[in-house]
Amino acid sequence: MAKQQTKCITSIGGQALIEGIMMRGPQKTVVASRLPDKTIDTEDMNIAPLKNKCKILGWPLIRGITGLVESLMIGYKALGISAEKAGTDEEAELSKFDAWCNRVFGDKLMPVIMGIAMFFGIMIAIGLFFFLPVVSFNGIKALAGGNPALEPWRSTIEGAMRIFIFMLYLILISVIPSVKRMFRYHGAEHKTIFCYENQEELTVENVRKYKRFHPRCGTSFMVLMLVVGIVVGFFIPFQQPVLRTVCKLLCMPICVSLGYELIRLCGRHDNVITRIIAAPGMWMQRITTKEPDDSMIEVAIAAIKEVIPENGEDLVRK
Repeated sequence: MAKQQTKCITSIGGQALIEGIMMRGPQKTVVASRLPDKTIDTEDMNIAPLKNKCKILGWPLIRGITGLVESLMIGYKALGISAEKAGTDEEAELSKFDAWCNRVFGDKLMPVIMGIAMFFGIMIAIGLFFFLPVVSFNGIKALAGGNPALEPWRSTIEGAMRIFIFMLYLILISVIPSVKRMFRYHGAEHKTIFCYENQEELTVENVRKYKRFHPRCGTSFMVLMLVVGIVVGFFIPFQQPVLRTVCKLLCMPICVSLGYELIRLCGRHDNVITRIIAAPGMWMQRITTKEPDDSMIEVAIAAIKEVIPENGEDLVRK
């Protein structure tokens, strides 16, 4: 009996941008953007996978870290391309501060702004997701008179706090118009990938009928990392906030690697176990994906068509 061949998300992934979508295929990565004149522009980013340069980067448990590094690098570049393509009204009068920034930084202004934003974003993330839960638990324990019976629950409570903070953060930013629009592009990306995986013709009508929740989504990956972090936290003996935070950060590669392998498993198999593993992330996608309009679906279709390989490299044989 011939082995069944299906299209799979393990080879084609995407990232929603404010006015576009980035799609990654086995051979190339493309950014499709909706321009101010309503046309769609696609640009090949000419970025080769890191594992092509060193085979060890594609090994299990290592490929998760490789994928995260690639996603950060490519996502940063794709966001810049999308913002540049979307453009602004060149005739609008610049403020004195904007004019000074343009004069001092020139063409490097956008990378400088994004670099500063990324630095502060990382610092805030460390404070909110690592330091704050530790301090909060120590505070709860102190209010309970230093009861040692609470200590075995430290990792679970800290992990629940991180998940709550992550969910609250997503809910709060989802009301920002630009973020809400990006989440709609996120929904278009997932719907288009589902249509492609089911080997249907990539048309707006076909794409529209699919659901917007996908097991191999970055949101699901983040949730799985947080859950894995709870397990890893059981093996960290320190209670002092700074020391425990440092240890948590040092254990991040473990969380990333295990989270990636789990989400990869969920993308390749559909059974009771994988559905249970994927469930928290799928639920969280109700926040990070919204129903797109037809113009957003058109952008997603344009992006995915550019990265579909002709040699069948994206086929997964079951």
